Amino acid sequence: MSAKTSDKKIDNAIVNPKTYAHIDAFHELFTTLRAEEPVRWTEPDGFRPFWTVSKHADIMEVERQTDKFLNDPRLTLQSIELEEEVKKFTGGQAKLIRSLVDMDDPDHRNYRGLTQAWFMPPNLKAISARVDALAEKYIDRLEAKGGECDFVSDVAVWYPLRVIMTVLGVPEEDEPIMLKLTQELFGSTDPDMKRPDATETVNTVTEFFNYFNAMTEDRRKNPKDDVASVIANATINGEPIGHLEAMSYYIIVATAGHDTTSSTAAGGLLALMQNPDEFAKLKSDPEKYLGGVIDEMIRWTTPVKHFFRTAAVDYELRGQKIKAGDNLLMCYWSANRDEDAFDDPFAF
Repeated sequence: MSAKTSDKKIDNAIVNPKTYAHIDAFHELFTTLRAEEPVRWTEPDGFRPFWTVSKHADIMEVERQTDKFLNDPRLTLQSIELEEEVKKFTGGQAKLIRSLVDMDDPDHRNYRGLTQAWFMPPNLKAISARVDALAEKYIDRLEAKGGECDFVSDVAVWYPLRVIMTVLGVPEEDEPIMLKLTQELFGSTDPDMKRPDATETVNTVTEFFNYFNAMTEDRRKNPKDDVASVIANATINGEPIGHLEAMSYYIIVATAGHDTTSSTAAGGLLALMQNPDEFAKLKSDPEKYLGGVIDEMIRWTTPVKHFFRTAAVDYELRGQKIKAGDNLLMCYWSANRDEDAFDDPFAF
């Protein structure tokens, strides 16, 4: 397969969920793109066009220039059908939420600062003790299973979820709701989620809003020592933050933290099992090797597969003329297998 072609099949493969579900197919496609067309103009059926950026150095060049490449207005890959459905719901806006990852400075700086104080050392010390206690609880559960477990369902899904919900202030009995909505939001094109059309994504976000509207009302009346209380009572320049921004803040905390950690933990453990020499090295001296292993797990699994950036100015990237207003898909999974960035990118 050659990437240097206007073949619509390549463009459609880049946006097809099945490409990402079949690891070999994904890596075959993007290995070719990195070699032959690392910055490719992409016009898939049913999507607005964009540049696909597949090499590590190019993505870092874009990501480091936040004045030239913006998070807003297009952050993730959405079909035109979904964008139109969202506009009907929002009255013209193309996005359902506006969270920290959607923002650029100064808004990003101001909104990030709202919860910054909560994560200072005194609070983190108290949370660390609770996290450690939760970890011991899950280890005890594993020991009780007699040597076998389903790591994904027994640990990887629920332990990070409980940690994040503890920080946010969501009660344990509501965790299944949060998990269900997270999976529907991030897996809207997954047939297992059984969300057949674009309106279902709108319905998922509406369910999130309904839940967090009730939480906001409660925390304004009865504030607690949790992040939900910070969000519910947050102000910028003396004014309460907007409803959309508050709901989006809850959603990004409730979803992104545990979903990415679950994927990394599950995929990382599988990689260790498939590479017993590396697993043995880790077990021989966890204190020495754990930090590097965690970094490698994140590279290997790449739980966030892409984000978009929008060019604020005309720019040349690897010989391609990017125009102001053009969208660029930063393919992190491809970057994490870049032969020019890693000595042996397909080895864990």
